[in-house]
Amino acid sequence: MTTKLPFTLNDPTLLHDKSYVGGNWVDAKSGKRFDVIDPGNDTIWASCPDNAAEDVDAAVKAADDTFQTYRKMNPRKRAQLLMVWHNLITANRDDIAKLVTYETGKPLAEAQGELEYSLGFTWWFAGEAERIQGSVSVPAAPNRRVMVVKQPIGVAVALVPWNFPIAMILRKAGAALAAGCTMVIKPSPETPLTVLALADLADRAGFPKGVLNVLTTSLDNTPSLSEALCLHPNVHKVTFTGSTRVGKIVAGICAKNLKKCTLELGGNCPFIVFDDANLEQAVDQFMLLKWRHAGQACITANRLYVQSGVYQKFTDMIVAKTKGLVIGHGAKEGTTMGPVTTPNGIVKAEAQVADAVAKGAKIALGTGKGNVKEGAGKGQGVSGYFMEPVILTGMNKDMLMTREETFAPVCGLYSFETEDEVVALANDTSMGLASYAFTKNMDRVFRLAENLEAGMIGVNTGNSSAAESPFGGIKESGYGKESGKDVAVAEYLISKTVTITLEDHY
Repeated sequence: MTTKLPFTLNDPTLLHDKSYVGGNWVDAKSGKRFDVIDPGNDTIWASCPDNAAEDVDAAVKAADDTFQTYRKMNPRKRAQLLMVWHNLITANRDDIAKLVTYETGKPLAEAQGELEYSLGFTWWFAGEAERIQGSVSVPAAPNRRVMVVKQPIGVAVALVPWNFPIAMILRKAGAALAAGCTMVIKPSPETPLTVLALADLADRAGFPKGVLNVLTTSLDNTPSLSEALCLHPNVHKVTFTGSTRVGKIVAGICAKNLKKCTLELGGNCPFIVFDDANLEQAVDQFMLLKWRHAGQACITANRLYVQSGVYQKFTDMIVAKTKGLVIGHGAKEGTTMGPVTTPNGIVKAEAQVADAVAKGAKIALGTGKGNVKEGAGKGQGVSGYFMEPVILTGMNKDMLMTREETFAPVCGLYSFETEDEVVALANDTSMGLASYAFTKNMDRVFRLAENLEAGMIGVNTGNSSAAESPFGGIKESGYGKESGKDVAVAEYLISKTVTITLEDHY
């Protein structure tokens, strides 16, 4: 690490600027590297190997060689290794949170919150490792028994985003390692160092070399490297978190060789507030959900529907609360909202705001403009990628924000009259990741649970994700589940049916 770091770590050896393959820290075959940029000030503070498709075979081979023995490891031993890893991450959480802040821009308090949430996965999957069970049954045919044997599927590939680099890795790797699979991770170009630190701690925990491998790469090489990983004959499972557009590409590539695939894709999540809701509760949950990481979460509130009787009051409440946010560099004390991670995020947000205003929306808070200057995004210190929170009123179905995911600190309020009306509006999207509803009418709660088209529904809460709960969407928000009892580990298992004929005198 030749670049002077803008921070210090309690354990400097946790910082690595090389890829991790088969237990070794390696460079790309080409020798090329790419820069890691602090979104809070647009400065380069590290670099990593710019791996390409030519680097894939070595990583997959390392994972596959180790899989041949790791797959046979006693489940209790796998559980113990996961718990050691869990404890090491816990012990180093301050350093890891600092890496997250300088890579993603999110405030240190949010980075710590991500760590707390993420550690639930290692804890949970350590327990799940010993609960992988087959079955023995008596079929209809006489003198037979049928066994179902559960076994790890093989080498898994994880293609992960930058917005929650700890959570996305531990949720995927925790399940894979519990199942007995090995894994090759391709982190986002924005957050490679965080993921490399986790790989280091997995090595310290005692996992065999090759169980966890990390190939870093630039934005330019991401498509070709990802495709090479998905097409490699020794890869049998791909898990991807990201946009619906890219998810469709990944699914198409995996379909060529019938690779098992889990997709956690984009969201266009409705947040519904009824007249009978506890407005203080709804506001508090909205604040935590919407402005976390400057609105850059797939499950964030994207469309805010408020019943007409409380529309103005609720608008005033969230405007007042949002004015209290402190915008700044994530490492600065007192910051409650950091920058957007990439300049392109602000460009898209500005376009969505301009479109909404042109179609009749009013800006109740903010300007709708970011402060990204010409040349930002190249690590030249031109400017951080900041945007003040924007709250729009008078939204309608013809606006871009209604149809597209908003991955920035921008919120639009829609007025509605009846439950049937808002359910139809909420479901009027190609995506179906999460929905949120605030009401004290229990009959309505059950109707909404059945009628809202989303893989996850939060009632009187904006935080419904946990290690013990299945996570995943429907429609164009993807398929497969991550976390939760049985279902998450099952994504990394195959089932073998064994039929046995017994002697007649049995």
